[in-house]
Amino acid sequence: MKFGVITFPGSNCDMDMVYTLETKLGLEVEQLWHKDKDLKGCDFIVVPGGFSYGDYLRSGAIARFSPIMEKVQEHAEKGGYVMGICNGFQILCEAGLLPGALMHNESHKFICKNVPLKAVSKKAMITKNLDQNRTYTIPIAHGEGKYYASDELLKELQENDQILFQYSEENGDVTEASNPNGSLLNIAGVCNKEGNVFGMMPHPERASDDELKNEDGKLILMSVLQSVEA
Repeated sequence: MKFGVITFPGSNCDMDMVYTLETKLGLEVEQLWHKDKDLKGCDFIVVPGGFSYGDYLRSGAIARFSPIMEKVQEHAEKGGYVMGICNGFQILCEAGLLPGALMHNESHKFICKNVPLKAVSKKAMITKNLDQNRTYTIPIAHGEGKYYASDELLKELQENDQILFQYSEENGDVTEASNPNGSLLNIAGVCNKEGNVFGMMPHPERASDDELKNEDGKLILMSVLQSVEA
């Protein structure tokens, strides 16, 4: 399994992801530039966090037109794996690869802190190997992380088990107080209907090193690997 991590102008979490996948998980990683017109044989594409194109217009709205995104779209349509983190999640929503949209935080402030996450989906490869009786402490860092979708789409996400994570209390209770940005249903991540494209606002790559005294993010990434290798 070969992983590709894309760099856009303004990406700032690309090397964090490369380090985590390559050094902490021992995986083969290819660094991809946004102007590349092929995926260089990568099986799993990661669209990392940052501020692609300065977040002008809307976060991800310009990056979704980068040359490499055409190949990412083709890859996803053929059943290939794609994962977007934070700005990457925004890009995938803008590209129509994931349902819904990310809006300005309810507070209209940039939020950077650790938050508890509850794994929700029982079928998605990113969550099905996680313990749903505990929470995972993962950092968030975003100004546009409020997940929005129509009532009809929210119902569909629930019925299809497409909600990956919800913001919660440390004990797993999903409450209004535990919602950092106003996301509907406290949604922190979703997948597509087919189950091969994933997006989440929190940063698992920032919680994957024992030097940081937090490896909950590594557990999330390992859940992906366990599903791929199964």
